[in-house]
Amino acid sequence: MGRPQHVGYFFSRGFGPQAWGRADWHWGHDWTKPDLYQQSVRALEDAGFDLVIAEDAISLGDPATLDLRIRQAYGGPKHDPLLLAPWLFAATRHIGIAPTVNAGVTPPYLAARQLATLAHLSSDRLGVNVVTDVGSARHAGLDPLPHDAAYDRAEEWVGLLRRLWHSWGSGYVGSESDWHFADGSRLDSFTHEGEHFRTAGPLNALPLASDPVVVSPGGSGRGLGFAGTHSDVQLALAPLSAAAVSAYRRRVHDAAALAGRTAADVRVLFVLKPVVVSSTAEADRIVEASRHPSDEDLRTAATAWSSDAETDLLALDLDAPIPAGTFADHVSTGTIRGLLGDTPDAPLRELLTRKARLGRVADRSGFVGTAEEFADFIEELGADADNDGVILSGDLHPAQVYRMLGDLVPVLRQRGILRREYGDGGLRANLFDF
Repeated sequence: MGRPQHVGYFFSRGFGPQAWGRADWHWGHDWTKPDLYQQSVRALEDAGFDLVIAEDAISLGDPATLDLRIRQAYGGPKHDPLLLAPWLFAATRHIGIAPTVNAGVTPPYLAARQLATLAHLSSDRLGVNVVTDVGSARHAGLDPLPHDAAYDRAEEWVGLLRRLWHSWGSGYVGSESDWHFADGSRLDSFTHEGEHFRTAGPLNALPLASDPVVVSPGGSGRGLGFAGTHSDVQLALAPLSAAAVSAYRRRVHDAAALAGRTAADVRVLFVLKPVVVSSTAEADRIVEASRHPSDEDLRTAATAWSSDAETDLLALDLDAPIPAGTFADHVSTGTIRGLLGDTPDAPLRELLTRKARLGRVADRSGFVGTAEEFADFIEELGADADNDGVILSGDLHPAQVYRMLGDLVPVLRQRGILRREYGDGGLRANLFDF
């Protein structure tokens, strides 16, 4: 039996055209209506998943890159996942929902009030995935910031949210006998004038039983520092070895210790996108077919990466390295590192070929495999790296959810990795119950 781990789902293309470009599109679901997502999130709750994290990027990008973002619907259109959250809560009873909120665009008082409201309505099942995307700043009339300065702003933002959430102190009295609802003298009527925000308390919303769970991505030194100080859940792209998982976890835990917290205060969850197949022979066939990608396969990979990096890779020389200065300042270091890997001077053709090729989870070269092989991998991470858990990534679309989980969930349950029941107390309680 494996040790239990936390399992979640990353709604990777956001609240947009689910299944676009795949045969699943012909199921006929309307991606602008809630039914599609409610059906999917119910399946994830039945499977014992702890939370769903909804990606978002509010901007379609700069005018020069608009076509890259919408040509294949990789970057847009999108609706706001914060407004989808109530529909998902209404369809479920236990699973947590963590929509993405941009710390540089949403004013802290507004964010604190919206999130407090959803936390109450959901019985404390709300999380918030805090991002620092600086490319969206111009839509809010703000100047863009460099990478590290954007994290400084996010630090101030989260600190303000927490102070606002706690600004009622012991002010709520709730005494019906003398018609005394609250005592205003006990509220925190603070004024904040910081480097990035000016606001005042107290918050016009009732205090919370517990703060919404803070989720953050970002593997840079500054991103890990933010996670160590503020995050309950830190997301990372899954490496393919227990040693690499252990090393990354140590970096997060070291950052937490520097902030006066402990390893037990942060859950580190590794994101992977499995291709679960019925047999080892089918896995071998899929991997072999990807070993020699065609020019069309490379163009497909370049289109996806062009959207993510808001950079037209199709306009570059395939047989030369990506020139220095190609990526704008607002492109995340994680996105750039994800493309370049450890070989920034490799020709673009080689980089794209690596992205187009698939590998077998059985030999730790990729994420194609049977349910048993994936369970072996996840169990190994728990046994050898003391891993907290994994986040599976894909569209929040019933066809993809069932295809990914149909064989995998029973195997994870049989091995004792995936929970069979939820506790009380909402998302935070479930994330920290083991």
